[in-house]
Amino acid sequence: MQKTDLFIKNMVCPRCIKVVTAVLEGASLKVKDIQLGKATVEGQLTEQQLQAIRLALQSEGFLLIDDKKQQLVAAIKNIVVETVHYSELDEMKENFSTLLAGKLQKDYHYLSSLFSEMEGITIEQYIIQQKIERVKELLDYNELSLSEISYKLGYSSVAHLSGQFKKVTGLTPSQYKQLKTPGRIPLDKL
Repeated sequence: MQKTDLFIKNMVCPRCIKVVTAVLEGASLKVKDIQLGKATVEGQLTEQQLQAIRLALQSEGFLLIDDKKQQLVAAIKNIVVETVHYSELDEMKENFSTLLAGKLQKDYHYLSSLFSEMEGITIEQYIIQQKIERVKELLDYNELSLSEISYKLGYSSVAHLSGQFKKVTGLTPSQYKQLKTPGRIPLDKL
């Protein structure tokens, strides 16, 4: 049985998976597998079906990606988001370069160059942005101390986390917590 892989931009959370699944099933497609950034459906799709899916996804805030390089950049982003936001970084056994190269079966230097060329920032800068957004989220919940957050996100020390946080946001974590309105950025906007 033939299958079609669809690469989808802006899928950043489990809820996104549910929405994309509903869109695809609403188009009478049988979803074989779905994960952040990628859905596999049964059968070969016609250009008319692809256009209908493209429009339905756009109405939900997602984009269908056709370009192979853009697909690879989206895959990098999805792995980083999934790892930073939905895994325990303190339990990570390998660094991000090894993780990305292994999952994508590509040389890390190629991935790094492509990402920088297409996004205008390095993979490392993107990882830092994601980690800072996760720190903001955890600070907003007010359930963990800064020391616990630092450990959970794999920082070497609270000072390292605080320095990086201030460099990115212009605020210390304590100043951020004192803000009346949270300053979080949606993950699909990073």
